[in-house]
Amino acid sequence: ASNLTLTAEQQDLAFNVSKAVREAVGPECDIMIETHAMLNYRVAVKMAERLAKLDITWYEEPAGPESSQTLRAMRERIPSDVAICVGERHYTRFGIRSLLETKPEVNIIFASAPSQNDFLANLLLEEIDWSRVNAFHMDEYIGIDPHAPQAFGQFLRDRIFSKKTFKSVNYIDSKAADPAAECERYAGLLRQMPADIVFLGIGENGHLAFNDPHVAFFDDPLTVKTVDLAPACIRQQVNDGCFKTIEEVPTHAYTITIPELLFVKKLYAIVPTIAKANAIKGTCDGPIVTSCPASILRTHRDCTLYVDRDSASLVNK
Repeated sequence: ASNLTLTAEQQDLAFNVSKAVREAVGPECDIMIETHAMLNYRVAVKMAERLAKLDITWYEEPAGPESSQTLRAMRERIPSDVAICVGERHYTRFGIRSLLETKPEVNIIFASAPSQNDFLANLLLEEIDWSRVNAFHMDEYIGIDPHAPQAFGQFLRDRIFSKKTFKSVNYIDSKAADPAAECERYAGLLRQMPADIVFLGIGENGHLAFNDPHVAFFDDPLTVKTVDLAPACIRQQVNDGCFKTIEEVPTHAYTITIPELLFVKKLYAIVPTIAKANAIKGTCDGPIVTSCPASILRTHRDCTLYVDRDSASLVNK
């Protein structure tokens, strides 16, 4: 973090400008305050205490992502109703970039869902040497046209894979004649290029990839498998706007298994919107059980969960 000190007059000015914005937009509008980790500890805490009166949505980067001890200390001092937000530099500079400093290539597994749209769009803005990145996606519908907009490979092709030059992009073959053989082929690729990072989401029913509760096994011996989709999972595809009706949603899919995902050293879960509130509550507060597969993330040594106010609204404070 920086040691920028604001005078009392400058602090008053910053607060009064923020207050004027709150009065202008009203109580229903979200206000996010960005500090870019520039303030010193004392000023960052003091400003947070004042800004708490304005019901801000979050207070961003009072310290940088490398300053975890400082962030913990700030969390103890800053009012509990002020959410501290960090991470936009963590998943790039301290994720992909740091790995590229020590490895010739980095292997990444991506999630495919509307919940990832903003994350992927912002990831494109980062200065990353994508020519040294091998990409995978974690699941795919069996039998879907690989170029259909609902196909997960196509989803990622549209949003990132076609916009940067990757070392390789490894697609699951949705039209493979032998699904069992396709599972083994994709598992073989993951063995050849073990993933370094997973960017994942969490389903409304707590699933990871397409490991719905009824097919989620924390000790699954497989790397990639085929599954039938739970009714709640199928409904989510309609709720997300991917399909118009439940009847249009494929009933079976390929998925990377939970142990394979947990084997990866760095996990980043991006889970916004109110639709995920129950899943996030189960992930953070409930028992570690397959009825909420994402609860297993709490056992991982390096998993970062990104939520918004809505998705975290049911979590115990």
